[in-house]
Amino acid sequence: MCALALVGCRESPTGGGPPPTNDTLQLIPVVTGLSAPVYLSTPPGDVNRLFVVEQAGRIRVVQSGQALLAPFLDITNRVLYGGEEGLLSVAFHPQFAANHWFYVDYTRRNAAGDSVYTMIERYTVSAADSNLADSATHKLILQITQPTPVSNYPNHKGGLLMFGPDGMLYIGMGDGGSSGDPQHRAQDSDSLLGKLLRIDVDGGDPYVNPPNNPYAGGGGRGEIWAIGLRNPWRYAFDPPSGLLYVGDVGQNLYEEVNVEPAGSAALNYGWNIMEGAHCYGSGTCSSAGLVLPAVEYDHSNNNCAVIGGFVYRGTQSPALAGQFFYADLCAAWLRSFTYAGGGATAQKNWAFNVGLGSVNSFGQDAGGELYVLSGNGTVYRLSKP
Repeated sequence: MCALALVGCRESPTGGGPPPTNDTLQLIPVVTGLSAPVYLSTPPGDVNRLFVVEQAGRIRVVQSGQALLAPFLDITNRVLYGGEEGLLSVAFHPQFAANHWFYVDYTRRNAAGDSVYTMIERYTVSAADSNLADSATHKLILQITQPTPVSNYPNHKGGLLMFGPDGMLYIGMGDGGSSGDPQHRAQDSDSLLGKLLRIDVDGGDPYVNPPNNPYAGGGGRGEIWAIGLRNPWRYAFDPPSGLLYVGDVGQNLYEEVNVEPAGSAALNYGWNIMEGAHCYGSGTCSSAGLVLPAVEYDHSNNNCAVIGGFVYRGTQSPALAGQFFYADLCAAWLRSFTYAGGGATAQKNWAFNVGLGSVNSFGQDAGGELYVLSGNGTVYRLSKP
């Protein structure tokens, strides 16, 4: 994936995908002036606030179109920030209203500077102010060692935390870099890199591995749910359909979006055997037992890295219902498709009303409305009149 700091990518109207549609999305600015926003979420049932993750190590509360002056959380002193490293997501516990717990994923370097870790930590909201977290409550849930030497492996950190419909905490992990996954971590069941992890943070302290995880009984790390990912930026559950959508960033040629039943364990998304629906490298390969993408596109027209989004399940734009939205970091387009009958249908390449710039990520609020987070520091809400 390109570094998120890369905001000078050129716009492209098509880029190896469906032709432009005459349909126009309205991108409504919700808040401006943010610094490298990379994720947006809300606690369950919270319809008044948006929580926006800034990559340097802050989470900002947005109310009535304004980011509150005091960050909800500021751990910039703990976060290794730059390129694809930093504070990358937040996930609110399903029982947040009762326990006030939320979880973050960020990168951190040790004091000696020779090791980098992905940190999964839990924090608690301040008892005195619901718009402030208590940074002293940080509790380590899981620490994952990234490859060394650190100067050779600064990318592919994944970084998305999300509670699934089953109440488990899912963790998207990239292969750790560098080009081509040279140590074959994505296919190594003893490595947590290049995987989708699934842990139970309610069943033990700090967590337990669910017994129906593929390797819970042995043969690999018990946290693993799926293997063969390069850099899942990002994935999303769609409870009404029972599907999981995974946008996996490609190497040099192809980007992909995968769609599979959310309850399917032991899936292999193919990296580094395949890139998209194609054998990786110059040799031949077998796709037997591998997940093939529902949608792929190539690197023509300045495409460089898929940005996975969400299925629209809001109420303000009924014409968008059931469509999965995604983007590309460099080409600055917005596309969608509907997944039906085992395949992607009604693919659209949307026109829109603003100069969007680079798309860093998508977000979804408690009501199912969708948001686009731009490298220009603006969060937009998607709307179809």
